[in-house]
Order: sequence, then C-alpha cells, then structure tokens
Amino acid sequence: MDWLILGLAVATFFSTLIGGTLAIKFKRALPYFFAFAAGSLIAVTFFDLLPESLELASNVSLSTRYIMVAVVASFVFYSVLEKYFLIHHHDEEEGHGHIMGPIGAGSLVVHSFLDGAAIGASYRVNPAIGVVVAFAVIFHDFTDGINTVTLMLKNNQRVKNATMFLLADSLAPILGIAVTCLLVIGQAVLAVILGVFAGEFIYIGAVNLLPETYKNPNWKTVFTTVLAILLIFTLTSFIK
Repeated sequence: MDWLILGLAVATFFSTLIGGTLAIKFKRALPYFFAFAAGSLIAVTFFDLLPESLELASNVSLSTRYIMVAVVASFVFYSVLEKYFLIHHHDEEEGHGHIMGPIGAGSLVVHSFLDGAAIGASYRVNPAIGVVVAFAVIFHDFTDGINTVTLMLKNNQRVKNATMFLLADSLAPILGIAVTCLLVIGQAVLAVILGVFAGEFIYIGAVNLLPETYKNPNWKTVFTTVLAILLIFTLTSFIK
C-alpha cells in the first residue's frame, strides 16, 4: 500500500469537512458565504474547468465548438430547470426546500470525485506531480465544502441534508483516487463533462448565488467575492 497517496486522500476528506462545518456553524455569516461561493464557483470555471476542458479537447483533436455547446447547453438546461421548479415546485412552502440545492451540491460532489481522479491519475504518472496536484486540490476542497453547504442552505434545505451532502463531498475525492486504479475515462468524454460543469457553475455562481449578495450591499461582501476569486486563481496556478 502506498501510504503517501492514502495520506493525501485522507487530507482531502478533512479539508472538505472542515470547510463545510464552518459554513454550518456560522450560519449568521451566510451572506458572506454566498459571496465567497459565488466568486469561487465563477473563478473555478474560468481558471480551472474551461482551460482543462479545452486542453483535453485539443489533445484528442476535438473541436472546441463541442465544448462551447456543452457549456451553453448546460447553462440553459439549469436555467430552465430552476424556472420550472420555481413555477411548479411548492415544497418550499412545506419546509422541504428547493430542489436546486441538492442539484448544485450533487454536482460539486461529482466535481470533487473528478478532483480525486486527477490526483490519482497524475500520481500514477509521476508521484511528485501527483503531490503538487493533491495539495492544490486539498486547499481547493476547503472551498468546496463551504460551497456545498452554502448551496443547500441558500435553497432552504435542512442542516441535516446539508451535512449529508458535505459528507458525500468529503468522501468523493477518496473514491476518485481509488477509481483511477481501476478505470480510465476517455479524454474526449472528460472534456465534454468538464464543459457541462462549467456551464452549470456559471449559472449557479452568477445567477443563483451572486444576486444574494445584492441583499447585503456593503464592501465586506464585495471583498469576500474578490477574495474567493483571488484564492482560486492562486490555487489553480499551482497545477498549471
């Protein structure tokens, strides 16, 4: 057993868990968590997901047009989906929360799984590179934990449900690392998947979360959004 990769996997678990736990404990600071989540999701899209998607597409001679179609289609799909539930979904009035919470949080879980797969794949190629990628993901997973909980609470989901998704998000990178030992995802498929995530995260960050910061128009929410963007930019710079 390689104890180093095992240790990195455990670190991703606790990083995500700590970030989400802080978001749950300090619920009074939710406006700032909304601002942080909005900035980090938008930044992850343009500094991580889209560049990686386009690079993978280039490696297999897949037209970038397919990636752009995936981005736009994903954005439109989630927009229509949310509008549908806003019109037809009445569970919020019964205390069950809006369905976009689990949808957004679930996507972050899948994204965390792919982060784990990136660690495992890069470690198999070169352990030194794998460690660098792992540290970037570990710090990034802290924001993922915050984002997962924030999306659930913003959509009026119960803390219990938010905690369940946080646990799933914490375990996802470990599963991703394990799966890379058994399964290899084609680059063309992965490029399109990342494009789909990009469209969704743009929608969630810019349309779902960012407007929430307008309810608290002060320099602190603006600073928090900018801080999140700068943090993601710094973290993603380590793995480019």
